[in-house]
Amino acid sequence: MPGTKRRFLSDLWTLTKPYWKSEEKFKSGLLLAVIIGMSLGIVYLNVLFNEWNNLFYNSLQNKDVDAFFRLFGRFAILAALFIIVAVYQIYLRQMLQIRWRRWLTERLVARWLDAHNYYRLRFENGLTDNPDQRISEDINGFIEQTLSLTLGFLEAVVSLASFSVILWNLSGDIHILDLPIPGSMLWAALLYAGIGSVLTHLIGRPLIRLNFFQQRYEADFRYSLVGVRENAEPIALYGGEAQEARGLSVRFAGVVSNWWAIMRRQKRLTWFSAGYSQAAVIFPFLVAAPRYFSGAIQLGGLMQTASAFNHVQNSLSWFIDAYTRLAAWKATVDRLTGFAAALEALESRRGEGLARTEAAPGDGLTVADLHLRLPDGQPLLSAQSLALAPGRRVMVAGPSGCGKSTLFRAIGGLWPFASGTLAAPAGERTLFLPQRPYLPIASLAAAVTYPDAPETYGRERIAAALTDCGLPHLAGRLDEERHWSQELSVGEQQRLGFARALLIAPRWLFCDEATSALDEAAEQALYTLLTARLPDTAIVSIAHRPALARFHQRVLRFTPTPGAQAPYTLEEAATAA
Repeated sequence: MPGTKRRFLSDLWTLTKPYWKSEEKFKSGLLLAVIIGMSLGIVYLNVLFNEWNNLFYNSLQNKDVDAFFRLFGRFAILAALFIIVAVYQIYLRQMLQIRWRRWLTERLVARWLDAHNYYRLRFENGLTDNPDQRISEDINGFIEQTLSLTLGFLEAVVSLASFSVILWNLSGDIHILDLPIPGSMLWAALLYAGIGSVLTHLIGRPLIRLNFFQQRYEADFRYSLVGVRENAEPIALYGGEAQEARGLSVRFAGVVSNWWAIMRRQKRLTWFSAGYSQAAVIFPFLVAAPRYFSGAIQLGGLMQTASAFNHVQNSLSWFIDAYTRLAAWKATVDRLTGFAAALEALESRRGEGLARTEAAPGDGLTVADLHLRLPDGQPLLSAQSLALAPGRRVMVAGPSGCGKSTLFRAIGGLWPFASGTLAAPAGERTLFLPQRPYLPIASLAAAVTYPDAPETYGRERIAAALTDCGLPHLAGRLDEERHWSQELSVGEQQRLGFARALLIAPRWLFCDEATSALDEAAEQALYTLLTARLPDTAIVSIAHRPALARFHQRVLRFTPTPGAQAPYTLEEAATAA
């Protein structure tokens, strides 16, 4: 257990330290100092309210009308100050929260997107599921919980120190074996809260693990729902509603099952905490009543003693009241530190895959001593060399599943399970066209020119590219924002991908079955357009239709190699130009 606490504190410090040492430290530090000052101000106002209790109830007992109304005026001033401080403490804390969230979100998003980490995370054995939730919900929850719990703890400590002195001075002696024990009320509060804290921890400890898994199950279920929305058309065409319903039901069953476990554990904790809180209302009166009835203290002293006792008891019971939030906080910290650790591990392995060197300007793209593996380590492809000359066109052929797309991923720097050396001239643009080009939820112009801005090319060029690629009906919709990957057919998306290639005019273009959804006539028309418009672009195409060979000077074949270390190697064969 001590090791677990130390690890949690270490993880917490790892998450919080960068922000408080960043360029934001002065402004946010000043903001935090003001918030802490307001928290201490609230404690001081509570001390003044406690003194007011004594005077007010004594005025009632003594039937002192003048003191009664005078104390009402004093109460109005204290209440107004309390309201002002409470309002601005919350406002400033929310201001600090959004500043911290913006900084941490930008930092984690930058690390997630850097060096293809967002892609490589999929190979980390599922230890970093749902990065979208960790970046959006977990960061927000972490910061809100950190500020709320730490400031609440600070208030509890200061309040404990302040009211312990008051309670000590108000308490009479108790005698045990004829020995006077001073500060009886303070010792009673310490004993009451101590027993409650220990029992709360024993009852509520499983909530930490349960909250961690609840966040995971909720994120998995939400991800499955998004998957149905993103793939609505193929699911409908397959009539896969029943299968999707079963899959969603299985995901949601995890949510429900874990939620029931949380409910049962929370019920036990609530039984205890509710009883504990109700008993705390009457307990100080039971302890202090003998002194009141004996005449040692007046009604005001009794009420001040009870108020001070409750402040001490509440401060000591902070752990009890915050236990559920502490459990959720611990789960959130674990998820964020796990995500950060995974990114750090990827950053420490930066450069996995093909080693990249710079070739002389005008030279081609070459890969030497190429070896591709599957994530489980099984060999996939071995080749001594692969050369792609500028402006030349090569078709990649081979059986399905042999690793053609994996070869493209390795050349693009995505596939970490590769070795060899890739040499390419610096500063030359490369573009990959997959079967379904990525289309952001944005204006049509932005979708066509992605990842460049539409202003780079201008409306006329974008409209002309769409028209040339067989999409004249879209040329007038450049300003419309749609979920284009759902609105356009796969064939239209592939045509749009070719329009993107015409605009960007890359030096190296890799087409991974980029015309698979088109008929042969449309396919040949697009390749004719591509070779005519981009004569200096080297085009490498993965394709299964033999008719495409006439648009390429060479064919690169995946050839089986039975008994060899890798199941496939590469062979080049000349074709008709």
